[in-house]
Amino acid sequence: MELETNQVHVHQPLVKRAANGDSKAQTELYRLYCKAMYNTAYRMLENSTTAEDVMQEAFIQAFQALEKFNFNSTFGYWLKKIVINRSLNQLKKEKLMRTKEEEYGAEIGAQKEDFHRDQDAWSNEFSLEDIRKGIEYLAHNHNVVFQLYMIEGYDHEEIAEIMNITASTSRSQLSRAKRNLKEILITKIKQENVGSER
Repeated sequence: MELETNQVHVHQPLVKRAANGDSKAQTELYRLYCKAMYNTAYRMLENSTTAEDVMQEAFIQAFQALEKFNFNSTFGYWLKKIVINRSLNQLKKEKLMRTKEEEYGAEIGAQKEDFHRDQDAWSNEFSLEDIRKGIEYLAHNHNVVFQLYMIEGYDHEEIAEIMNITASTSRSQLSRAKRNLKEILITKIKQENVGSER
């Protein structure tokens, strides 16, 4: 995920005012970013109330640490990493990955063309719904890496930083996720589809 130079400091004056405790500046930053941060949390948590809580907590954490923000990236990029980390922590507490909502399915659909280009011909045999179901059977770490790479658009270096793993581990887990997804689709999902047709 490349950062454009002209985007890095777009809200620098506002962020500096917020870091100095300016409540109006903090409110303006919240207004600018709350919807995008909520959507990020919701895609991972699939629960509107939990996503709202995580988003609010992420803003509190960000404002408390704002004086340490060094403008090496956009404020939005920095804030989004906080949201994702808090979402991951929430998922670990719950110890489950719920069935994805239609909005999440839409996000996968937006990436489906890239997904097929990155796979063998077998992936074309399955519908978007099949792929969505198959992802749910992936192991937790594989599922999260798959989401961050295929859905959120992060590269392996960024995923490594977010999940506290190495970039090579991220690549390995994504490769295993794709391989396991193929096996799941060919066996489990296909069998479910046949059973539902009887």
